[in-house]
Amino acid sequence: MAKPKSKSKSGARTKEKAHARAKRAVKKHAALTPPLQYIPWHTVPLEDLNPLLQRQFVVGQEIMLARVLLKKGCIVPEHSHHNEQFTYILDGALKFWIDGKEIVVKAGETLCIPSNMPHKAEALEDTIDLDVFSPPRADWINKTDQYLREKK
Repeated sequence: MAKPKSKSKSGARTKEKAHARAKRAVKKHAALTPPLQYIPWHTVPLEDLNPLLQRQFVVGQEIMLARVLLKKGCIVPEHSHHNEQFTYILDGALKFWIDGKEIVVKAGETLCIPSNMPHKAEALEDTIDLDVFSPPRADWINKTDQYLREKK
């Protein structure tokens, strides 16, 4: 009958080293994990871009959420960006010119705009829109989005 193998000291050390590596990896991952953010909209400054357009936005590590307020008749000029975009209309309606089509997006509806696809929009009535971008829009963060800042 064979004797059961006893644990060697080197086997125990290997396990301890593996456990220590795992603890370091968890600690490193925790350091890279962004903090939880609770942000009421009333605490986010409202940015006036032109007389018909205002916005607020919050930025995570790989995503951005913007609350955009457009007065009836506001035109968002044709533009494109490498960011994928979801537009969700909370109130009002936006008409988009995109991919050779005119699409009206009303309250409760969503439009997904692929990256690098040129698009233009017009507010058909006073509108509150939530836009989600991935990755976050660097031009919005560093305020180099001149196409939105011109007088309309």
